[in-house]
Amino acid sequence: MTLSGENMRINGDRLWESLMDMARIGPGIAGGNNRQTLTDADKQGRELFQRWCEEAGLSMGVDKMGTMFMTRPGTDPGALPVYVGSHLDTQPTGGKYDGVLGVLSGLEVVRTLNDLNIRTRHPIVVTNWTNEEGARFAPAMMASGVFAGAHSLDYAYGRTDMEGKSFGDELKRIGWVGGEEVGARKMHAYFEYHIEQGPILEAEDKQIGVVTHCQGLWWLEFTLTGKEAHTGSTPMAMRVNAGLAMARILEMVQEVAMANQPGAVGGVGQVKFSPNSRNVLPGTVVFTVDIRTPDQHKLDTMRATIEARAAEIAAGLGVGCAVEAVGHFDPVTFDPTLVGRVRAAAEKLGYSHMNIISGAGHDACWAAKMAPATMIMCPCVDGLSHNEAEDISREWASAGADVLFHAVLETAEMVE
Repeated sequence: MTLSGENMRINGDRLWESLMDMARIGPGIAGGNNRQTLTDADKQGRELFQRWCEEAGLSMGVDKMGTMFMTRPGTDPGALPVYVGSHLDTQPTGGKYDGVLGVLSGLEVVRTLNDLNIRTRHPIVVTNWTNEEGARFAPAMMASGVFAGAHSLDYAYGRTDMEGKSFGDELKRIGWVGGEEVGARKMHAYFEYHIEQGPILEAEDKQIGVVTHCQGLWWLEFTLTGKEAHTGSTPMAMRVNAGLAMARILEMVQEVAMANQPGAVGGVGQVKFSPNSRNVLPGTVVFTVDIRTPDQHKLDTMRATIEARAAEIAAGLGVGCAVEAVGHFDPVTFDPTLVGRVRAAAEKLGYSHMNIISGAGHDACWAAKMAPATMIMCPCVDGLSHNEAEDISREWASAGADVLFHAVLETAEMVE
């Protein structure tokens, strides 16, 4: 069928109320959320989402990574499902909308279909992927990565947090180890709705981001080994200073990213000094370099350059240097047909829109390896995300959910 019924809209008030209700679980300290994956708060968020889905008539499946698949049946038993999803886990100091908007908008699509008594030929599956953020257990998008075959289940279960707790043990502890084999499901298409997490849409005064590509990414975890020594009594020329090596590597990462402009970024967001005492030079420094670009050649070149120059810097200071890739995906080009449906839906509904490249990684990046996939974005205030001050408007949330509704309905094929 073709797009029709531009008067059909989701219930924006209901969507917003659901967002606010979910935000009460795992509150942060400054208005946002701390609902990190596999915590008690994550468990409570899952239980609330499950209840809402079951009230909407959806049946639940859970795989061995704890990913939740909530299914609205279609009229054709042989038709593959249209998946709509994102994640409910947050950063330690996260906002109320990152990921959550996409999951609850998927639920709102189903609720609206129920309200309008619309049936679809294809089933629709609303999905909550486990550990998208990667804040507690690296890498990010871990469950969808296992689903796509990029990681093994054993690898995922063995990942540990900063306290040494394993993903597998914590998943079992909160009671969300499902019985489905990961990746056994087949998809007709995949949609993900997300806040932009950047400033472009707001600056351009656009309501809808039509996502055409997603940047590729490497997370490179460096372990620098120096020599613990007193900061006051150790002569400068006799130090084996892992902290100094880290500082020089951080500056080098900035230089490499700037040398690869336009369209490349690089930085460090996590550092761990040991023993982390005011008057002790660190014996070990562990930190993660995050580099991203939609250009495959640049991504490969940046990684090789950073690893080579880091080894040179460390060797020049007598510091040991080891590196492990703890996160990666190649640049993604989203399915042109689905991208076109998103754009057509925005035009049909009268929403201003523009093409955009996602700077952040999303579960859609791995889903795109398995089936046609695309994303929709809405603006966020000042482009701020991964911050408790993250904010969107009720109108922005509703506009993107309206576009999601029409694009999903066309793909799932309304039954007359």
